[in-house]
Amino acid sequence: MKSATNYDVTQVTKLLHNCLSRQISHTSLSWLAEKRNQIAQGATQRVFYTTFSAVPRYLGKNSLTLSAEDLLAAQTIRLGWNPQHWSVDQAGRALVVLSLPHADVEKYLWILDQVFTTADVRELVALYQSLPLLPHPEKHCARAAEGVRSNMTTVFNAVALRNPYPAEYFDDLAWNQMILKAVFVESPLYLIQGSDRRANPELARMLVDYVRERWAAKRSVTPELWRFVGYSDTELQALAKVLQEDDIVQQEAAALACAQSPLPQAQELLARYPNLQAAIHHGDLTWSSFSCNRLGADVGN
Repeated sequence: MKSATNYDVTQVTKLLHNCLSRQISHTSLSWLAEKRNQIAQGATQRVFYTTFSAVPRYLGKNSLTLSAEDLLAAQTIRLGWNPQHWSVDQAGRALVVLSLPHADVEKYLWILDQVFTTADVRELVALYQSLPLLPHPEKHCARAAEGVRSNMTTVFNAVALRNPYPAEYFDDLAWNQMILKAVFVESPLYLIQGSDRRANPELARMLVDYVRERWAAKRSVTPELWRFVGYSDTELQALAKVLQEDDIVQQEAAALACAQSPLPQAQELLARYPNLQAAIHHGDLTWSSFSCNRLGADVGN
């Protein structure tokens, strides 16, 4: 799946620079500016690699402090970009990577491959968080998919959560694998961007197969996965079972799944539960409110 997303990288770097300027010393900021300028002017690859590695030593690892205006600016500059949970060194590393000349696409991708290959966990998180900001975004799908396959949950989450890249560029196979992995490792699904837009029948089938395996083993499933279900009679049978259970959290999730299902039978099923149907109709029960009230989520994330 391809996206025609365009954004002004100058505005991205300006925002990150302004945020950092409020938190790090003038000396640290000057060091970063000097190194970024050297890299932009074509410094050796060694300069790029050593600078990328040294960022925490010069900038620290504190959480990046962002105001409401900063977050709004991030969304305005690049739809879906949410650096709310970035750290100072992650922001610094993003600036270093964004300084790389990229007119020679093959050389640019080769340099990125080298840093991805040698990166430690914290460096990988910074790189994957930066995916939606990098030039030539359509060229990074394989690299992003590799992050999804990582056995390190923090690396996987850097790709999957609070990141617009997968919804914009993954094909259905890669997208479905990411959602299933998120369910398996118990990552919060509400933090996956583009969930409703990228829902598809094959994913729903896979999730219901998973649910049946869990039920057969007398184990529970996250109520969030019902958000992706509701395309077939088999799935509606599973939703009907959930609605009959004495678990309001699961019931609300199943009701929301019925409400967004394209099947008339789903609406008929929901009508059997007038209280839930009315709550959805009046806007009192939405996936956003469900995540906030039932999962303790900060839906502003």
